Amino acid sequence: MSSQTDAAKTSKENKGSRKSNARGIGIVTAADRQERSHGQLHIYDGEGKGKSQAALGVVLRTIGLGICEQRRTRVLLLRFLKGPGRAYDEDAAIEALQQGFPHLIDQVRTGRADFFTAESSTRFDLQEAKRGWDIAKGAIASALYSVVVLDELNPVLELGLLDIKDVVSTLIARPAGMEIIVTGRAAPSELVKVADLHSEMRAHRRPPKEEDNLVSLKPSRGIEIYTGEGKGKSTSALGKALQAIGRGISQDKSHRVLILQWLKGGSGYTEDAAIAALRESYPHLVDHLRSGRDAIVWRGQQQPIDYVEAERAWEIARAAISSGLYKTVILDELNPSVDLELLPVEPILQTLLRKPLETEVIITGRCKHQPAYFDLASVHSEMVCHKHYAEQGVDLKRGVDY
Repeated sequence: MSSQTDAAKTSKENKGSRKSNARGIGIVTAADRQERSHGQLHIYDGEGKGKSQAALGVVLRTIGLGICEQRRTRVLLLRFLKGPGRAYDEDAAIEALQQGFPHLIDQVRTGRADFFTAESSTRFDLQEAKRGWDIAKGAIASALYSVVVLDELNPVLELGLLDIKDVVSTLIARPAGMEIIVTGRAAPSELVKVADLHSEMRAHRRPPKEEDNLVSLKPSRGIEIYTGEGKGKSTSALGKALQAIGRGISQDKSHRVLILQWLKGGSGYTEDAAIAALRESYPHLVDHLRSGRDAIVWRGQQQPIDYVEAERAWEIARAAISSGLYKTVILDELNPSVDLELLPVEPILQTLLRKPLETEVIITGRCKHQPAYFDLASVHSEMVCHKHYAEQGVDLKRGVDY
C-alpha cells in the first residue's frame, strides 16, 4: 500500500469501519449512515492511557443517540475497583446527564479505591467483585440495556476475583442487540478470543532525533496524544471531555472545556446531542465546534474548502490555548489534518510550547509520520488494533461507532 493511501486514512475513526475502493482504504463518513442491528463485544486493554476514557466516550454517544432520536438506548456503566471511597472527575457530568435523562443511564460502582495485589486482596474485595458481576449478569440477562460497560473488569479477572469461564459464557450469551465494552489492563486470553474488537492502548514515546532539532525539548505537562490504527482515539477524547466537564461542575467552576473537531463536518454524530445537553445546563463550561466537509479527504485530492476549514478551526484553537480561558482543549483529528498537509506543523508546535501550564491539550488521530509536536507529549497512547469487527464486514452502529 502506498504512503499516499496510508496518509489518506482521514480519521472518521469514530465511525469505526474501513472500506475498500479503487483508491485504497478510506474511513466511512457520516453520510454513509451504515448501521448494524446486532451487538459486539469490545475490549480495551494495555498499559497506555485511554481505556476507561474510550468507554466513557461511548457512553456519551449512546446517551446522545437517546436524546436526539428518542431511541431506547439505555446504558449501564458498571465500574469495578472504583468504590465510593474516591471521587472521579467524570462523576459530576454523569450525574448531570442522569438528572436530565434518567431513563438513559444507570451507574454502579463497586470495590474499594485502594490499589491491591492478588496476594493482598481481602474477603471484601471478593464480595464486591461478586456483587458487581451479579449486577452485570442480571443487566445482561434482562436485555434492558443497549450498551453495558464493564469498566476495569479485566484487572478483576487477573486478580482471580471472578470465574473467567462464567464471565466468558455470560458475555457470549448476551442478547443479540447488546453492545458490551470491557476495559482494563491484562485482558485474559479467553476473553480476547471471543471478542469482536480488541484495541490495545500502548504507552510509548518516540525518542527525539537529531534531525528534528528538538533534542533540547522536554515533554510538557498537560499534552496528551492518542494515535494509532486501533479504535478508541476519538472516543478517548470524548471521555476526556466528559471528565473535564465534570471537573468544572464539581470542583473548579472556571474549568472551561473546548472541543474542536477536524474533518468532521456535517451532522449525524450522536455525541453532539449529549454535549448540547451539558451545554444547556452549564453554558459557561463547554464549547464545541466541528469543521471540514462530511466526506473523506484523500491526499492529492484536497479541495480548497478543506484548507479553509482546517485553518478556521486552528485559528480558534490557537487563540483558545493561548488565552488560558480554557483549562481543557480537545483537538480531535488534528493529526491527520497535519498529515494531509491541511495545516503546517510549526505554528502548532509553537503554540503548544507556549501554552499556559494549567491548560491541558488533548490531540487525536492517526498519522503516518509523527509531527514534531509529538515530542512535547507527557502522555502518548497508541491504539493498536488486534481485532476489529469492521474487518469482517460488520456495519457501523449509531451511538457506539459514531
